[in-house]
Amino acid sequence: MKFNFKIQQYQTDAVNAVVQVFNGQGYQNSLRYVRDLGNTPTQGEMTYETASSYTSDDSAIDIGFKNEIISLTDNDLLANIKKIQNLNNIKQSTDLIKNLGRCSLDIEMETGTGKTYVYFKTMFELNKHYGWSKFIVVVPSIAIREGVKKTFEITTDHFMEHYGQKARFFVYDSKNLTLLDSFAANSGINVMIINTQAFASSLKEDGKNKEARIIYSKRDEFASRRPIDVIAANNPIIILDEPQKMGGEVTQKALKNFNPLFSLNYSATHKKQNNLIYVLDALDAYNKRLVKKIEVKGFEVKNLRGTDSYLYLEQILLSSKKPPLAKIELEINHSNGIKREIRHFTEGDNIYSVSKQMQQYKGYTVSEINPSTGIVTFTNGVSIKTGEVIGDISEENMRRIQIRETILSHFDKEEKLFNMGIKSLSLFFIDEVARYRQYDENHNEILGEYGQIFEQEYLTILQQYLDQASNTPYQQYLKTKCNDASQVHKGYFSIDKKTGKSIDSQLKRGSESSDDISAYDLILKNKEQLLSFDEPTRFIFSHSALREGWDNPNVFQICTLKHSDNQTAKRQEVGRGLRLCVNQDGNRMDIESCGEQVHDINMLTVIASESYRNFVSALQADIKTVIYDRPTVATSEYFFGKYVEVNGVSTIIDKATADKIEFYLISRGYVDIERKITDKYRNDVAMDTVAPLPDELQLMGDGIHRLIQAIYSDSVLDAMFTDGHETKIKDNPLNDNFDKAEFQALWQQINQQYAYTVDFDSDELINKAIAHINDKLFVSQLQYITAVGQLKEQITTQSIYQNNAFKTQETKTATLEHAYFKQIKYDLIGQIAQETTLTRKTVVSILKGLDSKKLDMFKDNPEEFIAKTIKLIKEQKATTIIEHITYNKTSGKYDSTIFTQEKSLQSYDKAFLAKKAIQNYVFTDGLAEKSIERKFVEDLDTAEEVCVYAKLPKGFHIPTPVGNYSPDWAIAFHVGTVRHIFFIAETKGTMDSLNLRPIEQAKISCAKKLFNEFSTSKVRYHDVDSYQSLMSIMNSL
Repeated sequence: MKFNFKIQQYQTDAVNAVVQVFNGQGYQNSLRYVRDLGNTPTQGEMTYETASSYTSDDSAIDIGFKNEIISLTDNDLLANIKKIQNLNNIKQSTDLIKNLGRCSLDIEMETGTGKTYVYFKTMFELNKHYGWSKFIVVVPSIAIREGVKKTFEITTDHFMEHYGQKARFFVYDSKNLTLLDSFAANSGINVMIINTQAFASSLKEDGKNKEARIIYSKRDEFASRRPIDVIAANNPIIILDEPQKMGGEVTQKALKNFNPLFSLNYSATHKKQNNLIYVLDALDAYNKRLVKKIEVKGFEVKNLRGTDSYLYLEQILLSSKKPPLAKIELEINHSNGIKREIRHFTEGDNIYSVSKQMQQYKGYTVSEINPSTGIVTFTNGVSIKTGEVIGDISEENMRRIQIRETILSHFDKEEKLFNMGIKSLSLFFIDEVARYRQYDENHNEILGEYGQIFEQEYLTILQQYLDQASNTPYQQYLKTKCNDASQVHKGYFSIDKKTGKSIDSQLKRGSESSDDISAYDLILKNKEQLLSFDEPTRFIFSHSALREGWDNPNVFQICTLKHSDNQTAKRQEVGRGLRLCVNQDGNRMDIESCGEQVHDINMLTVIASESYRNFVSALQADIKTVIYDRPTVATSEYFFGKYVEVNGVSTIIDKATADKIEFYLISRGYVDIERKITDKYRNDVAMDTVAPLPDELQLMGDGIHRLIQAIYSDSVLDAMFTDGHETKIKDNPLNDNFDKAEFQALWQQINQQYAYTVDFDSDELINKAIAHINDKLFVSQLQYITAVGQLKEQITTQSIYQNNAFKTQETKTATLEHAYFKQIKYDLIGQIAQETTLTRKTVVSILKGLDSKKLDMFKDNPEEFIAKTIKLIKEQKATTIIEHITYNKTSGKYDSTIFTQEKSLQSYDKAFLAKKAIQNYVFTDGLAEKSIERKFVEDLDTAEEVCVYAKLPKGFHIPTPVGNYSPDWAIAFHVGTVRHIFFIAETKGTMDSLNLRPIEQAKISCAKKLFNEFSTSKVRYHDVDSYQSLMSIMNSL
């Protein structure tokens, strides 16, 4: 399997932030210098690790290529940095930080969002814009070094496709110094990867160890040259990956010996602050759905005074045909001894009787099972919550529960993921290899305690799934690939070089992590193989010290079979599974692929060794310490001076506008008296029902709401986590309503698959694109702001700390009229043609038709001109296509199993118990008691004129030029009560098409054309925001 990479806007933004710091720097291609060849008259051929062999094509072998110096002044750099900070709403730097080279820039990116990819792409962009080609990536550990090397390997083809060249990269090795000559002599992009262990002490001059003598001394095998001099001659750009782990004085001093041009710092948790230019913290990553949502299954032991009874409430089971069942583990007195077993109980059942009269259970009769709270109450007054254990429990029993719960969670998700082509993996962290793997006297591997427990529990749970009557592809997969318990789990541990046996990973000094390359080699080497269904391994055991520098996107369960009070360790362990998953084609299952379902699919379940409350509180406390310093109140002062984009131009918010924004928030109830954002605003955002801004603020709308949503409150952190023990509904079969004649008649009308064709005149598209670009295209010029401020009459320590001691009296924005632009050749026509999938001839016709003023904007900012022109052409192309789309029936039909095949665990709080639906439970989006869908289905179910309805599954879709579209509802009304008895409805938070996203708007337009214009059926379609609006629209169609 091969990972597929695509251009993502947030990553492009991070790259552009770095590139724009050097606006005004000239382009210098391959700056040459005379290399010091030492005493050796000739140089041998050099080979890079993953690139093809390199032989210099220069006739003069002493020629080297280094980075051109930065021609900008410090004031120029700081002005550029401030502009970027303004655009990204980051607190402005007062000084240019020059710890390493001309400037030190911070880029903050959350774990799992692809920071390695970002700085790799940044190298290509810096080379493209300024000609810089020599880079050194510095990492704090072998673990991270190996992860970086792996990322470079798997992205080579991707960047080759986009930039037409490969970057040559190698890992620094003091035993192979000739690689440094290749680094210096080659004119292309060259990257050296080095970990601090290889140089932190060795780059300390006069160091006593072997490494120090090598890098600082003249070596006979290196033509009597000092390696450090060969490196420094290239003026390399230094990229620090996880710089907070490299802040020691020795390391920082040693880095300066590289003679860096400037430095870039990439981390989720910067400790030392430099000039920060881009932020994507944990909250941003979650809110933008760039990482998995986290579900936590915690466990809590309740030792009741005066009892030694043992009970564990595993879960509450719901069925449409049976009352709730409690799945409880208890002790049962068999003739051959007492055993712990799981049994199902309903209200009225006597545990004492089921236990075969064990005295400890006298008085334990189930009096209530509450699915909403997840609590089972007994007649003796004792209650137990899902995930709780009553009575004494050993360490072994607790670990058995954790292992069992991990396997259960794995199976609960696996069928849905399998049907989507996604391999599910589970990861166990252990602190002692012997608990999983041991060796007999003949040195043969045998299972340790955890390995034995795993296989016992796995076979029990597997059999429950194999006993089901159906013979689905998933069941076939279980029978053929997953029925051998010894093959479905594997351990990744450090390897003893002498014996070849698995051993505990040695911790780095002062750390809880390991740098053993033998273990990381195994983990990273098998990364792609593990994602294939042909590979039976689905459960991975790894040493707890191996928790940094690697991840696998398809880890959906993480279980920590140890107790740790280290909050940072918790976050590192969770980080191994945060990345969004990929399918069998190597495609990332992100919001572009999955839409609003992205977090239903990408849910990471953490099986903790403590209570949910304690685990989440500790994790949240750690996140709070590392997220970017966010504002907490939405005052006029907060908005004033910020930048938002208006028609493509960055526009500053003045005082009058800031006051209007604050008044809007107050009048709509979106802030409280302290100007903190209320739940009402957050709920309206989630439901797409945010009150419109005043007319004069409409053009700034997107930017204003981004500023509002950047404001922090503790409730935002709560949304990142869910309780894995919440009651869920597993089965939701079709009921008798499906067989009603009215629904069967509706189903017959809509059970049809379609294909579309589009036929339009190119001249029409050209003319519309010209008009659209002439109307909408704006390209920003280089601007600067002058601000006049005065110290406030009264200041406090807090106002100084919050950078709020001055009040701004006047600001002025001016354009830099004679800016110096880069000497880059752009394929204007080619780039637009490629991105819009139009011919070069069509693109030329569009460009020729533009107003001269619009075409001149290309000179002001070529990249922005190209990007926005592409966007505007695509918009007009989509509009034109929809106007000329035609649908035709195909022979395809849907099977009724489409309603039940999307097996996913749905929370009980999102379930509506319906009377008129074709399934007993209807699952609605958003917050159950507040959502548009919830209110709509409640009204549907009680409306006299409604006979039967269905919530349509995602598998029922209409093809459109902008992607498949799945409407929400199919409704059959009683004959004679309404104008159209068959109706397809889409519930939206707004009926205003201007407030819908362009892609949503296009899909809805296609559905209207299909059902209301082309279809010969009696079905009609419309988008609605309530049942009342449905009834009003009905008569107009």
